[in-house]
Amino acid sequence: MVMIMSSKVKTTAKSTSTKKAKIPEEEIYCIIRIRGAHGMNRKILHTLHLLNLYRVNSAVLVKTTPSVRGMIQKVKDYVAYGPVSADNIKRLLEKRALLEGNKPLTDHFVRTETVYKSIPDLANAIHKGKIAIKEIKGLKPVFRLHPPIGGYPGSIKKPIGAGGSLGKVGDKINIYLRKMI
Repeated sequence: MVMIMSSKVKTTAKSTSTKKAKIPEEEIYCIIRIRGAHGMNRKILHTLHLLNLYRVNSAVLVKTTPSVRGMIQKVKDYVAYGPVSADNIKRLLEKRALLEGNKPLTDHFVRTETVYKSIPDLANAIHKGKIAIKEIKGLKPVFRLHPPIGGYPGSIKKPIGAGGSLGKVGDKINIYLRKMI
């Protein structure tokens, strides 16, 4: 928009930007609880319980909705999280998934209780976001893991940027899972 005023040209920028805020696509994140509850704020402990992370070295798979992102932001000093690969989801389901009664997940259960034929098919569906673990009746939403072989890289009291293991670790979450399954 150009305005002419007494032989001077004055330009005014009009904001006609029609950019929309980018909403990140929902990804499947793995959240692993690394630190214990001693001296923890009760609100943070409650948020960990809402994420089904009751014990150290337990993991959950979640879709990153805005509410889950807020919960992760609140507990980032006690967990490691990042996008998980389809291969690690398959390994988690085969080796660490439990049914009610602490029985291991089997292909027979997957065939009878879901529309998928096997555990790898179910893992691919979870990775693509077609089904969530909590939607499968009879399957526990938490994976109990071993402590990592060789320990965590760095301190469990520092964030990833300061040489620790906490917070958004990105693709390193797959390394953590391989060491803990």
